[in-house]
Amino acid sequence: MKLLHVDSSILGPGSVSRALTADIVAAERRRHPGLAVVYRDVAAAPVGHLSGAHLAAFQGAAAPDAPALQADIAAGQQALEEFLAADIVVVGAPMYNFSIPSQLKAWIDRLAVAGKTFRYTAEGPQGLAGGKKVIVASSRGGFYGPDTQAAFLDHQETYLRGVFGFFGIADVTFIRAEGVALGPEQREKALEAARSEIAAAA
Repeated sequence: MKLLHVDSSILGPGSVSRALTADIVAAERRRHPGLAVVYRDVAAAPVGHLSGAHLAAFQGAAAPDAPALQADIAAGQQALEEFLAADIVVVGAPMYNFSIPSQLKAWIDRLAVAGKTFRYTAEGPQGLAGGKKVIVASSRGGFYGPDTQAAFLDHQETYLRGVFGFFGIADVTFIRAEGVALGPEQREKALEAARSEIAAAA
């Protein structure tokens, strides 16, 4: 089996989502001996954001900065191939300003390729990347669960569930640590709760 481990937090060692993805991957290694793991840090080594030059190149037009553009397109293709090859995808997704880090969005934009992860049919869009398991380590400074007053501001988990569902992936699990910016006690409580979920799942 193959696992793709993706981190996106800009906080380095102080990141809650990075700590949780490491725990999730360790649990999956115990569950699946011989598991092959590919690691991608989209904060330390970001995939470029899509631009008009990308769209022109995808449509066959020449670009003045062709060498740099071709290298960037190749990097995006590698990200797509890593995703398609994985049986399990573990994503660290902190909430930034009610959504996900722009670096994580840029990575997802490279996965959303017609004919690879989805296609349009007469009956509507069809996901082509089903059969995978996605585990998202979600960290949030406040509380945005469905039973909270701030739930309407959640464009993090709702987006991720929607886009992976669009790719045809039905098995999406969120390991959530909420309220981590509300003080050391709540941060530790949130981490303990999330790690209990990871242990229970394993």
